[in-house]
Amino acid sequence: MFKLNLKIALRNLWKNKGYTSINVGGLAIGLASCMVLLLYVAYEWSYDKQFKNYDKTYVIYLNSVSSTDIVSYGYTPGQMAGEIREKIPGIAYASHSSYPSNELLSYKQNNFKKSAVYADPSFLKILDYKFIKGNPMKVLQETNSVILTQTMARNLFGNEDPINKIVKFQNNEPLKVEAVIEDVPKNSTIQFDYLMPWSLYEKLNLWVKKANWGSNSFLTLIQLKDNKYLDNVNGQIKDIYKRNLKNSKNEGLVHPLSKWHLYDRFENGKSTGGKIDQIRIFIVLAFCILLIACVNFMNLSTARSEKRSKEVGVRKAIGSSRKSLVGQFLLESMVLSLLAMLVAFTLIEISLPYFNNLLNIQLAINYQDWKFWSTLIGLTIITGFIAGSYPAFYLSSFEPVKVLKGFNATRGSSISVRKVLVVFQFVFAACLIVCTGVIYQQLNFIKNKPIGYNRNNLIEIPVQGNLKGKEKLDVVKDELLRSGAATSVTYFSHSLNQFGDATFDFSWPGKNPKDLILFNYRGAGYDFTNTIGAKIIAGREFSSGFVDTVNVLVNETAVKIMGLKQPIGTVIKWDDTPITIVGVMKDFVMESPYQKVNPLVIYNPTSNYNYIIARLNPNQNLSNSVATIEGIIKKFNPDFPVDHRFVNDDFELKLQNEKLLGTLSNWFGGFAVFISCLGLLGLALFMAEQRKKEISIRKVLGASTANILTLLNKDFIKLVAIANLIAFPLAFIIINHWLSAYSFRVAISILPFAIAVALSFLIAILTVSIQSIKVAKSNPVDALKYE
Repeated sequence: MFKLNLKIALRNLWKNKGYTSINVGGLAIGLASCMVLLLYVAYEWSYDKQFKNYDKTYVIYLNSVSSTDIVSYGYTPGQMAGEIREKIPGIAYASHSSYPSNELLSYKQNNFKKSAVYADPSFLKILDYKFIKGNPMKVLQETNSVILTQTMARNLFGNEDPINKIVKFQNNEPLKVEAVIEDVPKNSTIQFDYLMPWSLYEKLNLWVKKANWGSNSFLTLIQLKDNKYLDNVNGQIKDIYKRNLKNSKNEGLVHPLSKWHLYDRFENGKSTGGKIDQIRIFIVLAFCILLIACVNFMNLSTARSEKRSKEVGVRKAIGSSRKSLVGQFLLESMVLSLLAMLVAFTLIEISLPYFNNLLNIQLAINYQDWKFWSTLIGLTIITGFIAGSYPAFYLSSFEPVKVLKGFNATRGSSISVRKVLVVFQFVFAACLIVCTGVIYQQLNFIKNKPIGYNRNNLIEIPVQGNLKGKEKLDVVKDELLRSGAATSVTYFSHSLNQFGDATFDFSWPGKNPKDLILFNYRGAGYDFTNTIGAKIIAGREFSSGFVDTVNVLVNETAVKIMGLKQPIGTVIKWDDTPITIVGVMKDFVMESPYQKVNPLVIYNPTSNYNYIIARLNPNQNLSNSVATIEGIIKKFNPDFPVDHRFVNDDFELKLQNEKLLGTLSNWFGGFAVFISCLGLLGLALFMAEQRKKEISIRKVLGASTANILTLLNKDFIKLVAIANLIAFPLAFIIINHWLSAYSFRVAISILPFAIAVALSFLIAILTVSIQSIKVAKSNPVDALKYE
């Protein structure tokens, strides 16, 4: 019986090639879109889960408690790990490490500036990277040693054995290679190319040993012996600042490593989401696109009910049961679904390189992964069943006597179901159009929102090698200005777009001793505000005409928090050192462009600058200016690469998640709209088929083509209007929830809704008219000659 049904199914599909092509195409696009989105979701979901005990591993956060709110940071004191390890039961390992930074590593003529991390031995107990060479039990103990990743070892040594070879760090410090580990997986939050001991960090940065509990600069990881200790550990870490810092209100927070990537947004000291919100959107998007493809199949199948009704009547008359007919139609839909799967698989393979380039990740089909095949085959079977279920039960319900006598197979209920399905499609399409529009408005709002300085034509050059030292920097600055390539030059302790140092150790007249407020602090050279294009709203900036080593600049937010009515000349304290405010800067964005600016103190150090910041001459060719600057830097520092960065490019990286969401919504929203058009085409085919005699009579009585098109489009316009009325409240709720995550957000305007209305009506009219115009221009004699 199965063999016979299969033959009938294949014969029907071959006979109706156009219908088969539309159905296979729609289902294939739906399946391919769903699978690509699910591959991306699976990739994001797998972050930091490649480690053996990832479920027992946690990141320690600081909850900075002020009188107004609680702000959470992944930066903690260097003493945190030791305190937890020694005093809290249930801890297997606790580790402190630096955040990754680009540093130079050399061997003979091979020089590479790659991402480096300083860590203690416990770091590799918690994150159990696979060792290719070396003894895992003895690493990170000798001060002048290094662990390389496989690619870094190959870049430096080629085919040589790197173990016990000596490399140079920053072209100065000799390090012995003690191990090689596999490359850090791309789906790991902590990315590095080589590891160095914490003791080397302390040797090269004397301030590290002196830093106290008020200085939060490091990453702290812990691993529990068992998760049964979690509640106790959580409670003790919550009060760890209060036990070690007098009058502290701040708290420690234990955050699961497995949630670090996806749940990175905090409100009032609690994790409230982050990238997981996007992942949820993509999951819903994936299955809605697939569901729309299934709806298309239903519409197209029932649109052919007039042609299939007599077949059903004959088969029932010669003894077929309804059960066998249901099986027949479901088998047809399964065959179509399997064909669609083959096309979808091809589309996935073709599209993955583009999406990898777009997302800057490495999605790939693992042919040996049973989960991929299970998902693909499972989705195919479910799609075939869902898509074929309604047509199967509807078509098999026809009564043979009535349909063989010429009974119209159409029933009011079936028309209603089809219309409901079309409305559902356009509800989803309209929601997508509105949401995509608001996403782009928000992105443009943030990009064009004043950030307090002019980031255009501004470049940063890391201070390294021979450039270190104030005297050498001054010489470089003079030459850059004389060259004409730069109009202004300054120095800064961090990249302008980086998160950086923060402390609780500032106090001021009238401060409540119980209030501990986290202040950012940075070091800046002369001409800082002039170079970056920031504004001094009171006082002055640092100048060579003054001794500014005990003077500071503060931003507007810091003045408000300190409650200073006359900030200029006010003496505040940093630890126990008195410092004088000589200038107030307008707030400018350094960290997240989506959140409020934090209080900032800028001091004028005699050394410890990490970046040269130069404003390029707008009257010169950009490429020539950059080449001139590179030549000057190379002359002073020949052993280091000149890895300059444009500040504007770094700022754009902060908007990457929203750009990604907008781009994917655009692409897959487009697919959803295209598939919806196929569904509308299915209903248009159905309506035209059922009303061809009515249309012919109207034409005989003098109706024009325009009259006929208006008649046929009218019903569909109503459906689209109903869909928009349902979609807009849903879209408003969804987009309002998404925008609530941002401190700075665009107001929801009528524009995206107006665009959605215009597009949905235009799509509907064009789709229906393509089919309707054929019917409207057909010869009425063909439809009426048998009447």
